Amino acid sequence: MTLILAMLLDAWLGEPRWLWSRAPHPAVLMGRLIGWADARFNRGGARRLKGVAVMVVLGLGAVALGVVLEALGPVVEVIVAAILIAQRSLVEHVLAVADGLRRGLPQGRAAVAMIVSRDTGAMDESAVARAAIESAAENMSDGVVAPLFWFAVAGLPGLLLYKITNTADSMIGYRTPRHDAFGWAAARFDDLLNLLPARGTAALIAVTHGLWRDWRGIVADAGLHRSPNAGWPEAAMARALGIALSGPRAYDGRMQEFPFVHAVGRKPLLAQDIEAAVRVLWAVWAAVLCLAGALALL
Repeated sequence: MTLILAMLLDAWLGEPRWLWSRAPHPAVLMGRLIGWADARFNRGGARRLKGVAVMVVLGLGAVALGVVLEALGPVVEVIVAAILIAQRSLVEHVLAVADGLRRGLPQGRAAVAMIVSRDTGAMDESAVARAAIESAAENMSDGVVAPLFWFAVAGLPGLLLYKITNTADSMIGYRTPRHDAFGWAAARFDDLLNLLPARGTAALIAVTHGLWRDWRGIVADAGLHRSPNAGWPEAAMARALGIALSGPRAYDGRMQEFPFVHAVGRKPLLAQDIEAAVRVLWAVWAAVLCLAGALALL
């Protein structure tokens, strides 16, 4: 029941600006802690070992904090879980890209730059829409389904463990000269924790959009993605909307070639395709809510 209440509270309130403009969001605090660890320990030799040690300490700390918060009672549990679920926030950020595109391409680029790390300055309308839809699919898994999964499995300790790991991966889990060794543990642990949720998200999209006959195609397309997990929700989203996702994009001024996911899908994309992706997000959210309700009755 706490999971259901947390989902409903997040969908209702999201991330109130009046609150988080006055107090740091827990994700911000996690980011500061990880940034400090990166600056303090990502130097000298044995960087991979140091990265492993940092993740062990952060993980144990997150679990311990979860145990303490859980002991404070169900009200605290619901509030903390709702804060760490990102459905409403995700929807708002993705819809902001559609709204921006309708005002003009520069506004669309500015909005999508808030949710992706790739270069946006030279994007055309289709590239902006594609980036927003890919972010919607991946973050539906990372920001909604996975936190709910680990909350259902292990309560607040599991949820906080997942969030600190996912935040660390987003900050240091890159194959760059600085983070290839130090961020290795964060990236691998995040891959492990998202293994089931990513595939579960794809399955939920398939169930809610009648795509079971296309499941083999989803599996094949997921294998084309550079990430072992992100390809699953993206492949399912692409087929649900009848579009092509992934493909070439630029990072740090360099164009990089990636294969399209569902390459036979439509490639010219518009603001309304972003809005269609948001409807998929809500369909998956509703399916999770119904599943949680059914399990609560057992």
